[in-house]
Amino acid sequence: MESRANHNQVSHCPNKCLSCVQWLPLFKKKKQNSIEKFQNHDIIVYVLGGPGCGKGTQCSKIVEDFGFIHLSAGELLETEVKTGSETGKMIQEFKKEGKLVPSEVVVKLLKQAMQRSGNRKFLIDGFPRNEENRLTAEKMLGIQPTIVLVFDCSEEEMIRRVMQRNQGRVDDNMDTIRKRLKVYKESTLPVIDYYAKKGKARKINAERPVEEVFRSVEAVFSELGLVKRGKTIV
Repeated sequence: MESRANHNQVSHCPNKCLSCVQWLPLFKKKKQNSIEKFQNHDIIVYVLGGPGCGKGTQCSKIVEDFGFIHLSAGELLETEVKTGSETGKMIQEFKKEGKLVPSEVVVKLLKQAMQRSGNRKFLIDGFPRNEENRLTAEKMLGIQPTIVLVFDCSEEEMIRRVMQRNQGRVDDNMDTIRKRLKVYKESTLPVIDYYAKKGKARKINAERPVEEVFRSVEAVFSELGLVKRGKTIV
């Protein structure tokens, strides 16, 4: 399920606000003991797209048919808060103050989840949402994504879909949707452009029916030599 929160975006504060001063030194001290990098032959797919583009549905189908581990940065943050750990308390503090969780914290949780999974194929949903997310992931994980799936959908269609699934409180929903679209354009599109220039971005027309969209996903995975479970390469 696509996370509605933007907590996996980095705060624009220069790490001098009260939350950063209080919590980040503890986090940085812990991470010094964890320097394992991921292997270049791991398959890491970033999945990006605006609200209502349908990437959550496509991620579920990819997991089922291709055996990927699906990781959502937003969901990992929420799960960590529920554990009551030091990191969870830090995340909660940022949320209470209306601040965005630093990229280092998000990447740490992604890294831990990847290591725990025992898998070699990772589908990272809704990340990186901005340039600092991207740079931090490259530094801490020591990898580049194999490909970046971009589910392309017009603003009008995304608004229609989100409004349809969130019936009621129309004004509040519309305001929220437009804010999320603004963040996507300003923060995430530059990341997509970066990967497009590196030849890694694969844009998929997401305005079509689900199965048609998934056939395009299958074609992209075919480029990587991946086939659906139960099938063999001819």
